Amino acid sequence: MHASRRDKRLVSRSRIIFLIENMSFPRDRRVKQEAAALRQQGCDVSVISPRGATHDEHSFEVIDGVRVYRYWQPWQGRSIAGYLLEYGWAMMWSFIIVCWIWAKEDFDVLHAANPPDLFWLIALPFTLLGKQFVFDQHDLCPELLASRRIKAAHLKGFLFSLERRSYKLANLVIVTNQSAYEIALQRGARKESLCIVRNGPDLDSFADVEACPALKGWARYMALYIGTIGPQDGVDLIVRAAHHIVHDRARRDIRFAILGDGDCVKDLQVLTRALKVEPYVQFCGWLNGTEFLSYISTADVCLAPEPSDEFNQRSSFMKLAEYMCYSKVTISFDLPESRRTLGPAGIFVERDDAAHFGDAVLQALDDPERRHRLGRIAAARLRRSFHWGISRKVLLNAYEAVIWNRSALAANNAGLFEDLEDEDEAALAYRL
Repeated sequence: MHASRRDKRLVSRSRIIFLIENMSFPRDRRVKQEAAALRQQGCDVSVISPRGATHDEHSFEVIDGVRVYRYWQPWQGRSIAGYLLEYGWAMMWSFIIVCWIWAKEDFDVLHAANPPDLFWLIALPFTLLGKQFVFDQHDLCPELLASRRIKAAHLKGFLFSLERRSYKLANLVIVTNQSAYEIALQRGARKESLCIVRNGPDLDSFADVEACPALKGWARYMALYIGTIGPQDGVDLIVRAAHHIVHDRARRDIRFAILGDGDCVKDLQVLTRALKVEPYVQFCGWLNGTEFLSYISTADVCLAPEPSDEFNQRSSFMKLAEYMCYSKVTISFDLPESRRTLGPAGIFVERDDAAHFGDAVLQALDDPERRHRLGRIAAARLRRSFHWGISRKVLLNAYEAVIWNRSALAANNAGLFEDLEDEDEAALAYRL
């Protein structure tokens, strides 16, 4: 049979179940894009995730042709005991729903997005029945544990073991960047079944929304953060930078808008009051659609305050590409993967110091010509290398080779690319 005809038949028969634990669907934008890409190829796609606390609350619904099954999650881990309850509950309900789908309509592929690295336990009995397992490694869990400031060094070896078992069982391993790719190879992933699917906005759906000056309120400038607000995200450094700007530099014309939610929101709200910057720092919660895009379009500078720990040094942040899509300059600490993404379009602060970070914000705001120039570089760089259209091709090529045709993934389809030396040299000029 002709190869392309055979591939189309396999794709049209493919029934894929996505598993998520740490976020509801469709709030997980990466999984939303992956599910949509496979659905558009003709696959039958289902997603299992927890419900949101104030969103995504239906136990079942169909979103853009994707069937979504959600379970109630009463536990949120902030300690070892808390994580045991959270993950135990999530694995139990995920397994129950997978079994229900299998009994009702069968499936071909389990596509699991970590954390945690426990989904291989659910996949194992089904691989014995001929099903395939895709391990979509969003985060490096051993490093993530340390970044969340949990003192449990004895668990790190256990987490490495879970990661290795995930690599070993998986027919296809997907990671988010070059650092994670290299680490996966070192820790046991097979090169012929490993690829990089980077986070990035879908330029076809990322609408060109106009700036809304009213969002700045009384302020002349807006500095924007988008993302989760957990111990590893460094959002406290934004609050401390605001204190430095307001009280040490006597600048009261900047509004810091923080879009997102997470474990540390209440603690940070207490910190804003303690540092007397509450009028200047607004926690806006999760926003979607036009309102979300309006904030990016309106922002004068964008913020990536993740500190330089082992986890963040090897992570790529979707927010960076979203900032770049709107030609925004980003203030970031000098992390390897952030530098890979932003290149010469970023302003990098060498030390994890809130005062230095605040001074970098002021310098960018007070130099509009430089700010706009770096923004143009950011937009061009995104369109060349980092948007979802490129990642979508890598994902589908990997599925075609490894999942549908059961063959090795060619190196030129693994999502690798070389850093541009001239851009790396140019980036040094913008380091603070």
